[in-house]
Amino acid sequence: MEFREFLDQIDRAVPSELDVHLILDNYGTHKTQLIRNWLVMRPRLHLHFTPTSASWLNLVERYFAALTEKQLRRGVFRSTRDLEETIMRYLETTNENPKPFVWTKTADQILASIARFCDRISDSGH
Repeated sequence: MEFREFLDQIDRAVPSELDVHLILDNYGTHKTQLIRNWLVMRPRLHLHFTPTSASWLNLVERYFAALTEKQLRRGVFRSTRDLEETIMRYLETTNENPKPFVWTKTADQILASIARFCDRISDSGH
């Protein structure tokens, strides 16, 4: 019921002419019959579920890290509006010449790196 109440709150807060897209994990609460029935009555709400492995979510987190590093950390914001305007300017600037986030290593390279790390810590005495 808590998740449904959250959806109700979003539905009330967002202007009715706008679509709402939510990115969610695969938690069972997000997929119950109650939620599916609720969504049928609100076609402007769209749920997108992360893949089970969710590695693409790391790229989303990386984007927010870039926003923080390049814009927010060096700023001084005297109001929420000031912060929001700064974020919107950053988005507008980066969207003028968008570049996709892409993996720079293959899966084998990533797994090899993890294996090296495990080798280093396996003799830690813990």
